[in-house]
Amino acid sequence: MDLGIKGKRALVCASSKGLGRGCAEALAEAGVNLVMNARGADALEATAQHIRDTYGVIVQTVACDVTTPDGQAQLLEVAGQVDILVNNAGGPPPGMWTDWDRDDFIAALDANMLTPIALIKALVPGMMDRGWGRVVNITSQSVKAPIPVLGLSNAARTGLTGYVAGTSRQVASAGVNINNLLPGIHATDRATGLDSGVAAQQGISIEEAAIQRQATIPARRYGTATEFGRTCAFMCSQHAGFMVGQNILLDGGGVNSTM
Repeated sequence: MDLGIKGKRALVCASSKGLGRGCAEALAEAGVNLVMNARGADALEATAQHIRDTYGVIVQTVACDVTTPDGQAQLLEVAGQVDILVNNAGGPPPGMWTDWDRDDFIAALDANMLTPIALIKALVPGMMDRGWGRVVNITSQSVKAPIPVLGLSNAARTGLTGYVAGTSRQVASAGVNINNLLPGIHATDRATGLDSGVAAQQGISIEEAAIQRQATIPARRYGTATEFGRTCAFMCSQHAGFMVGQNILLDGGGVNSTM
């Protein structure tokens, strides 16, 4: 399918690996030029060069921590006027509700709520002026079905979801569509980290922990960054112009819900 976005320009945050990389590659495959961001310069540049060589698109890189005001300023200076924004940041650490204090919550809010909002506020007005834009926020299945050990993520990402619900409906008439993409467990470093925690807690191997977790997913497997990225690319396409303020689950059926 021709996504109709060849020649557009996208900012993809946290895109040197994992789900962010999957999104960047899928957009590049559709002919979109990229501004890519991550904290680690070496991994970021290696991924960017792979995308340049493979898809022949223009790729600019900005190595910074996008969850800080300085990092956002660096990124926005290079990004300029983009047509597509993919918001993404690593999730906060797991734990019990008794583990977290105010500083932990502020850090989670900065990373998973306030940073996406800051980038939306900076970039969406230009999209509205030009009459076309797409924003996809990578959040989590936990906004539909909270995960007890991910209370920091539950709280911050649900806050972003509420913000998007209202904002998306205010900008849709200008041709700008804002939606959220909610991953379940995918085969990324995040899954490895969660499985490592279970393995240590239960005294089993990481492989056994992964098998145990996969058994709870109706699809009986983890998702892949490639299929996640292509779903994101569709949400950024010309064909998604009537999708406004939606929360799209990509979780292998993990959330047991009718709506």
